[in-house]
Amino acid sequence: MENHLKGRDFLSLKDYTPEEIKFLLDLASKLKAEHKQGIGHDLLKGKTLAMIFNKASTRTRVSFEIGMFQLGGMATFLSIQDLQIGRGEPIKDTARVLSRYVDGILIRTYAQSEVEELAQYADVPVINGLTDLYHPTQALADMLTILEYKQKLEGIKLTYIGDGNNMVHSLMIAGTKLGMEVRVATPKGYEPSAEIVEMSQAFAKENGGKLVLGNDPEEACTGADVLYTDVWASMGQEEEAEERKKHFQGFQINKKILELADSKAIVMHCLPAHLGEEITADVFESPQSVVFDEAENRLHAHKAILAALL
Repeated sequence: MENHLKGRDFLSLKDYTPEEIKFLLDLASKLKAEHKQGIGHDLLKGKTLAMIFNKASTRTRVSFEIGMFQLGGMATFLSIQDLQIGRGEPIKDTARVLSRYVDGILIRTYAQSEVEELAQYADVPVINGLTDLYHPTQALADMLTILEYKQKLEGIKLTYIGDGNNMVHSLMIAGTKLGMEVRVATPKGYEPSAEIVEMSQAFAKENGGKLVLGNDPEEACTGADVLYTDVWASMGQEEEAEERKKHFQGFQINKKILELADSKAIVMHCLPAHLGEEITADVFESPQSVVFDEAENRLHAHKAILAALL
């Protein structure tokens, strides 16, 4: 596998061609298989990753940190409270300083504009570990998980139920670029960004995919191969949580919804899950739930991103 991605940023999957996404998925599969066989890699020997976190994290932090270690490199965790950026040092200065020390920067923050400014001024690859707009590293792990269970992505019907948030934005982009039929069911007033919808419609047209938007979860789930949900209130929306609960009633993956999907449908959730809200405990713990395989695949997908870019 020849790698043409060295030195690239990973800010959103919209910047990657279907071939480049497939390359990362192939690399992730290869690294995962070899890891399971006990084959180690020192692809990033002597390389370093700075990880800036302005939001809490379990999977993103641990998988990138362990991923760097498994590839022979090292990662250093920097919470916003520890950095001068938290005391008003401009992002562009932080970018230029860190670029003198490390080989890559991962950032998890609120505004997509902060990630883009960091990338503009950094001389090393910048990876978006989540913003309010996108969650591309999770979406790559999700595509890897679907591929493992369905042996293909083209033509697969992926239904997302819930909030039109960063997660659905990244799934819409990845899915339409890879020829999937992406169905989205959100409550009225909680639809995905119109700009990202338009972009994804164009990707679907180019790549034989399909994007269907609506406000009826039952319709969206009928015959689906993959059911996907996320929390009703994302980080930073805690104050809206009670209000959102009223609007999101009925937008839950439960037994009834699962029965409408294909009999071999898999259930996915990017975690953490609020059982009894967006998903019921019985479905979350059912044999059709692949949420922990999906969580594991964060490690392998992130290793592929690191190995390709750094």
